[in-house]
Formats: sequence, structure tokens, C-alpha cells
Amino acid sequence: MAVMTARRVRRPGRLVAEIITVVVAGLVAFPLYWMVLSAFKPAGEIQTANPKPWTLAPSLDSFERVLTVSGFGRFFLNSLVVALAVVVLSLLFSFLSAVALTRFRFRGRTVLLVMILVAQMVPVEALTIPLFFLMRSIGAVAPEFGLNELGSLVLVHLAFSLPFAIWMLRGFVAAVPVELEEAAKLDGASRMRFTWQILFPLVAPGLVAVSVLAFIHAWNDFLFAKTFIISKTENQTLPQAILVFFKPEDTDWGAMMASSTLMTIPVLVFFVLVQRRLVSGMSGAVKG
Repeated sequence: MAVMTARRVRRPGRLVAEIITVVVAGLVAFPLYWMVLSAFKPAGEIQTANPKPWTLAPSLDSFERVLTVSGFGRFFLNSLVVALAVVVLSLLFSFLSAVALTRFRFRGRTVLLVMILVAQMVPVEALTIPLFFLMRSIGAVAPEFGLNELGSLVLVHLAFSLPFAIWMLRGFVAAVPVELEEAAKLDGASRMRFTWQILFPLVAPGLVAVSVLAFIHAWNDFLFAKTFIISKTENQTLPQAILVFFKPEDTDWGAMMASSTLMTIPVLVFFVLVQRRLVSGMSGAVKG
């Protein structure tokens, strides 16, 4: 009886929570639904005084206009190269940095941790202009990382992804008992072998969470791409390609929605592939 009474007491609260969750999820998903819907709508149904949340005559004309744009495939490839490079480099550097900050004691360690936190608080917009001049100076020494090159985007995104990635992975590395490393040493394993064969798989959920966030940040970036890729059209990324359809007098909204839909697909696929590990990674980060 006591159990049933407790269930009856909790049930109304749980029902309200589920209703709120559904409403919030609907509000979050509605812009995505409207984007996909507009991509399949004919031109006459998009710009109308009475828009409807459905279409009776879905069309692929908007997608055809997007895919026939000169260089669209190159823009897609550029975005993919930048995003994957940022993911790989951020995973490597953040993991090694987290291990060093967690397992080693050295002078200035606390100051370095505080600087990592401060780096996450600085607005991106405040650093755009200084980064522009910095990339121009780097280009004089290493042209592949200067302005108008994809290397500049990789460096900038890496700089903004590393502080958060290091802070998140630090909790995962700290959660691995030191006794485990001592036992590995007794079995003859070197520190390098322990790090890559034992510690690296144990923090895999955190690595997945970091990779997803780094990929999304680099893939969706428009500000840095517009700032650093100025005159070299072949090195433009996918967010910049969407501007082709934006004209003050005659904006092709159907093509913009279609290109935005195509741009969203890789992120959704990547998220679905690592969804389970991402959830465990986020929960582990909170615990850490």
C-alpha cells in the first residue's frame, strides 16, 4: 500500500514533467522541421502571406539549384577537412594535456588551470580582429596557415576547442584510479603503454563528447570562415556557400533552406553514430 501511495503521489509530478519535456522538445525541433519543410516547398508556397506547416506538392527544385552551384562539392569537402582535422588534433592534444595536468605535479599547474578557465570566458567576437592580424603574421612565415588557407581555420578552431576539451577530459582522467597505473607498472607496462592501451580506452566516452562538440563548432562556423578566407574562393567553406543564394533584392529562400538541410545531415549522422557514448560522456563530465 505504501508503495502504491508513493506512486500515486509521484505520478502527477512526473506527468507534468513529461508534458513540459515534450513541449520544450517541440519548440526546439520546430525550426528544424520548418527548415526541412521549406526546402521541399515550391517557390510559391515559401513566400506567401499565409504559410502552412505542410505542403501538398513537395518539390526537389531547391536541392537541384543547390547541387548545381559551381564549387558546392568543394565547399562541402573544405568544411569536412577542417572539421575532421580539428576533431583529430583536439582529441590528441586535449588528451595528452589532461593526462599531464592530472598525473603530474609541476610548478604553475594551478595557474595553467585557471588560464584554461579564463580562455573559455573570452567572447569569440572580441578575439576575431586580433586573430586576423595574427594569422596574417603567421602567413608570412608559414603560408599554409595564413589568411585564405584552410590551415588558419584549423588553428583558430583548435585554439577555441582545446580549453573546454582539456577541462572536460581532466575529470575523466582523474576518475581513473592511480592504483590501476601502479598495477600496470608492476606488470611491466611503461607509462606510454599504460596511457595509450589502458587509459585512452577508459576515457573514450569523454573523447567522444569532445569530438562531437569540436566537430559541430568547426562545421557550423561562419564568422572565422568569413573573416580569414577573403579572396581565395576555392577555400571557402559550406556556410559561406549559402551566401550565394542570399541577395537583398531577390533571396532564394528555398535554396537557402535546402543548403542548410544538406549542411545539417553530416552533424546528425555523426551525432547518431556516437549518441550512446556522448550521453555517458556528458554524465561522466558532470561527475568528474
